Amino acid sequence: MQSNTRTYIIQAALFILTIITTTMAGAEWMFNSIFGFVYDFLYFMIGEKEAKAMPAPTRMLGWAEFVQGFHFSIPFLLILTIHEFGHYFVAKAHKVKVTLPFYIPLWFGISQSIGTLGAFIRIKEAVRSRVKFFDIGIAGPLAGFVAALVVLWYGFTHLPPPDYIFKIHPEYERFGLNYPQFVYENPTGNVMLGDNILFWLFKTYVADPARLPHAYELIHYPYLFAGYLALFFTSLNLIPIGQLDGGHILYAMLGKKRFNAIAPFLFGILVFYVGLGAFRTESFATGSDAIFYERLLYLAIYIYFLYVCFKRACDNPSTALMVSLLIVVGQFALSYVRPDLEGSVNLLPFVLILGRFLGIRHPETEDETPLNKGRIVLGIIAFVIFVLSFSPTPLIVIE
Repeated sequence: MQSNTRTYIIQAALFILTIITTTMAGAEWMFNSIFGFVYDFLYFMIGEKEAKAMPAPTRMLGWAEFVQGFHFSIPFLLILTIHEFGHYFVAKAHKVKVTLPFYIPLWFGISQSIGTLGAFIRIKEAVRSRVKFFDIGIAGPLAGFVAALVVLWYGFTHLPPPDYIFKIHPEYERFGLNYPQFVYENPTGNVMLGDNILFWLFKTYVADPARLPHAYELIHYPYLFAGYLALFFTSLNLIPIGQLDGGHILYAMLGKKRFNAIAPFLFGILVFYVGLGAFRTESFATGSDAIFYERLLYLAIYIYFLYVCFKRACDNPSTALMVSLLIVVGQFALSYVRPDLEGSVNLLPFVLILGRFLGIRHPETEDETPLNKGRIVLGIIAFVIFVLSFSPTPLIVIE
């Protein structure tokens, strides 16, 4: 009993802390600045001389901006919570012992984050059938996806007037509503949301064109940003590898033998895409030996990184190294033919977590009873949601 009470206290504390961190993160995205107490702390840490040389933000965030951050944290955490309780209630329905969600707060203070690494429920016993794995795995993404659609629908149908942007960027007001003609002459540092199919459909067919903000400003609209992130993380969860929700779904649909045969191939496709464009042949054509050897060192580190990711999935280390080298050669070749194609190197930590820690195969089950036709249809719908929600490059920083 004491152990359960301690667990509940930890879960409640993490949830409250995550509300705070996501609210602060939301305010930072909305107003493109940091909180004043963080800046004061940096001044104290780095010293007065260095502080004077450091460019001050145009706007310090305080309590008023923190309160505005709830417009991001409430919808975002609501979607996350609905996702996790989708898993929780279905697990309970199948009489599988499971914990309430553990939320993971994450806030950097000096650089932008989304305030959390997500949440998870812990299954406290082995799941012994493909049907149970399927039901528990698919419930979260489906529930969270519906919630994300509601948030996006609200966000796009309740866009504020165009002059709302002047509350975010007071410096734009002197240009009037024609500000894009003047403020984006040098767009370096601006951030865009990389489209997915659903987000594009909302922008094109749901939003009022007269109120739709410029692509560089979407991150300052909290309901749009929360819904967009929810779609992206839903799609990540639906990647059909290992013990991700998509892995549970595909394993239940295919069975152990076929899933474990296809999982390494799917992981290879993911790795190939994520690292695409990170290294190009022309980047080594430099007149400086120092730069050449520096880039060669980075390439060697990248190959070792891939080797670590594949080592657990391959029968022996030499196979893992060979697969890593083949992927790098393939990435170089495709980048040479299509230099416009780029992956998403920001997902490399996610690839490492999958390959090295979670594993790309799936734990086997005692009951291998195949799914019925209704569940097969639901599984197909889940992977359609993955396609509709996935953003090849979620955040695009203009350089």
